[in-house]
Amino acid sequence: MTQDIAPAHRDRTDAPGATRWWRDAVIYQVYVRSFADSDGDGIGDLRGVRDRLPYLARLGVDAVWLTPFYASPQADGGYDVADYRAVDPLFGDLDDAAELLREAHRLGLRVIVDIVPNHTSDQHPWFRAALAGEGPERELYHFRPGRGTGGELPPNDWESVFGGPAWTRTRDGAWYLHLFAPEQPDLNWEHPDVRAEFDSVLRFWLDLGVDGFRIDVAHGMVKAAGMPDIGRREQARMIGDQVLPFFDQDGVHEIHRWWRALLDSYDGDRIGVAEAWAPTPERLALYVRPDELHQAFNFQFLNCPWDAAAMREVIDDSLRATTSVGAPTTWVLSNHDVVRHVTRYGGGDTGLRRARAAALLMLALPGSTYLYQGEELGLPEVVDLPDEVRRDPAFFRGAGQDGTRDGCRVPLPWSGGSAPYGFGPGGSWLPQPESWKELSVTAQSGDPRSTLELYRSALALRRELPGLGDGTMEWLPAPEGVLAFAREGFVCTLNTLAAEAEVPVPGRPVLSTGPVECAGPTVRVPAETCVWWAV
Repeated sequence: MTQDIAPAHRDRTDAPGATRWWRDAVIYQVYVRSFADSDGDGIGDLRGVRDRLPYLARLGVDAVWLTPFYASPQADGGYDVADYRAVDPLFGDLDDAAELLREAHRLGLRVIVDIVPNHTSDQHPWFRAALAGEGPERELYHFRPGRGTGGELPPNDWESVFGGPAWTRTRDGAWYLHLFAPEQPDLNWEHPDVRAEFDSVLRFWLDLGVDGFRIDVAHGMVKAAGMPDIGRREQARMIGDQVLPFFDQDGVHEIHRWWRALLDSYDGDRIGVAEAWAPTPERLALYVRPDELHQAFNFQFLNCPWDAAAMREVIDDSLRATTSVGAPTTWVLSNHDVVRHVTRYGGGDTGLRRARAAALLMLALPGSTYLYQGEELGLPEVVDLPDEVRRDPAFFRGAGQDGTRDGCRVPLPWSGGSAPYGFGPGGSWLPQPESWKELSVTAQSGDPRSTLELYRSALALRRELPGLGDGTMEWLPAPEGVLAFAREGFVCTLNTLAAEAEVPVPGRPVLSTGPVECAGPTVRVPAETCVWWAV
């Protein structure tokens, strides 16, 4: 069943007297390298994003988050920044960035950009100077003498998220810290010059017109005093929740409070979004206290298995934690660092069915939502990429994260029957599966059964129905394996079971991921299906 009403498009962010747009915004993540290519080099760019903005406006999102497009050697997909005030030629130039912002704002879309404060590139002028000698630039990073009789051992036992030691030795015998790749040396946030530099960088982009920042590794800038040993292996996992001396230290909150004041000094409700790996919902909520950041990704929800009891527990814990500090919960199912949720939920028809249902669940929950590019097309993870095309630095480090991130970064299919499916006039930097011709934007547009039209309908209804977006919810009685909750004038029912479930009819069905026919006081909801009801 698809939407049986056609709501008028209403932009909450432009409504008279509207404020705090971020509390219920739907924000679309653009992985710039893989979104759209304008010049035929096989790599997505800012002009490609600008040209496709009308697609995002029609989809119904409120804002766009752009992954890094700064000058970078691209050792980790642009998260190794050499110049925070320049656009890498791969992606265009500053004029392209400014034009993208103007066009997005013309279409009613806000734009959030990545900022990478935990580390720089090893090609950043600061780090190059630090390697050249023992001058003041070394104080901007974490350089330490080694252990052992000749300093041949790392300063402590910390491991990189990408595998192997978190320390690399320089030619003169010193060691520097990198919690990610060796090409990404960690900055020393105890040094005032580091803080002053990032204040300047934030102002540079705010003055250009960006509406906020997604803060990469927002939990990592401060390390425990003395950098103590951990005493175990398998310390840090991507999107992890471990308690570690280099993540989620209390000192990061002073930085975020300072940045919040900076953001508040600008007109237009500019926001900060934390990519924070925290061990509990309560620790995560600290990042969104009233004087800190506006949003923090809910990775507990992303990591939750397909299980009704587990989902309810995560939802309850998340809402309780964020409500305690007066913040919205920020829901997310996929991003550029994890296996796409179609595949995580089992792959094939089962995975797609569950992914569609999970999307409706997520969009019905109180708070804000992030969509990762391609999830609205039902794209699965590409699991059979040849080794020779992989780019994820974790793939090349033996004890790393299995190099899985390339599979969720394959360029989008837009149209046509053969690769690169309208991605650009040339090829694509990662090969696209042949089956994606059936999942392209053109192939799905206008098909009421498609995942794309499901998302379009859901986002339109989310704007139209007053009970969706920010606010509260109440759980309703439901059979085991079924979740049901009410909001103002609205009910959401999710059947997680592999068989039909009989539930009361709470109102008029307006959207469903599977066929639903009501004829009496109860209805049989198909397996792994979510239904929205107007009450």
